[in-house]
Amino acid sequence: MERLLIRGGHRLQGTVQICGAKNAALPQIAASLLSAEPLTLTNMPDVVDVHTMVRLMTHYGVTSTRDSSSVTLKADGARNVEAPYDIVRRMRATLLVLGPLVARFGAARVSLPGGCAIGARPVDLHLKALAVLGATIDLDGGYIVAKAPNGLAGGRIVFGSPSIGATQTALMAATLAKGESEIMNAAREPEVVDLAACLAAMGAQIEGAGTHRIRVQGGQALHAGRHEIVPDRIEAGTYAIAAAITGGHLELTGARLEHLSAVGEALEAAGVRLWPTDRWLMVARDGALRGIDIVTEPYPGFPTDLQAQFMALMTIADGASMIRETVFENRFMHVPELGRLGANITLQGTSALVRGVKALKGAPVMATDLRASVCLVLAGLAAGGETAVSRIYHLDRGYEALDRKLVRCGADIRRVPE
Repeated sequence: MERLLIRGGHRLQGTVQICGAKNAALPQIAASLLSAEPLTLTNMPDVVDVHTMVRLMTHYGVTSTRDSSSVTLKADGARNVEAPYDIVRRMRATLLVLGPLVARFGAARVSLPGGCAIGARPVDLHLKALAVLGATIDLDGGYIVAKAPNGLAGGRIVFGSPSIGATQTALMAATLAKGESEIMNAAREPEVVDLAACLAAMGAQIEGAGTHRIRVQGGQALHAGRHEIVPDRIEAGTYAIAAAITGGHLELTGARLEHLSAVGEALEAAGVRLWPTDRWLMVARDGALRGIDIVTEPYPGFPTDLQAQFMALMTIADGASMIRETVFENRFMHVPELGRLGANITLQGTSALVRGVKALKGAPVMATDLRASVCLVLAGLAAGGETAVSRIYHLDRGYEALDRKLVRCGADIRRVPE
């Protein structure tokens, strides 16, 4: 195991290349199971979760070849088998193979998933979508068993609340279901829109991605496809906050401002400047930070995956801020660790009251999940003295070369053995 040693107090300046979105790449890797013909995905991020998902594909007989930042997946020899629990337990996105397996092979047995311990993330909406399309669902010893021996048929899926993963499951399954499918109250996130674009490149007929109503004309075999993965809005938001928390100046190449509207509004209200450039997006802070209130919401609201990072920023802002988490009920596990750095945070149920302090002070801290780990790195960049961040394997699941990118922009970070 490794940890990061960070000596704070350095202003970040320079350029950061934003990678393809991990949360867009994972369902698209799973989508390769829908066709016997190859699927090439470009702008693929080099992160642990992607490697885990590609490794899972090999157990289903999918071959993969990587060339720089592109991966070609070929499922002509794919088979319907039970994936090893040792792989499935590592992240929740492995559940995304369920829809493609049932749609193509008429059956699937997939373990209940693992991933970050940030609260309950039920699978019932995934199962409801498949049931509407004609699958029978059973739970057997920690496994989901889905069967549709005569194939799936189009149907009207109505979600009680938007779910990114369930929308992606429904979308992939519907592409091979006979007839028309309608997905109501669908998630609108860019990662859902990007999956629809990937499926369209494979020959799927999809309308309405990015709205609450998606229509799919299914039943036709999909063909070979090539698709460029959308840039990672969470990575872009993280580096924007890195510039803000250090009083720095970063250009984020590849970042799409239109995917960061709620984040951009919050940063500007807090005293940070953002503007588009010829190479996408510039972020800078010269003056004081102001405490502001935010509420996490489904897209296009403020993303829960940037809540921890924004909280780190608010710990050194003038005044107080209230941060309310409405997506995951247990996503404040970074609060005690920020407290070790001198942050003044009071938890009140699903809200956190953050009173800004003049300065944070370095200390040993421990990451509990992916976004909490990068939140502690950001706080360490602003803290005086040395901050040691342990359990950074969480960090490597979703950020490509984060420490090296920060070093190139002036940060003092070393990766060392525990």
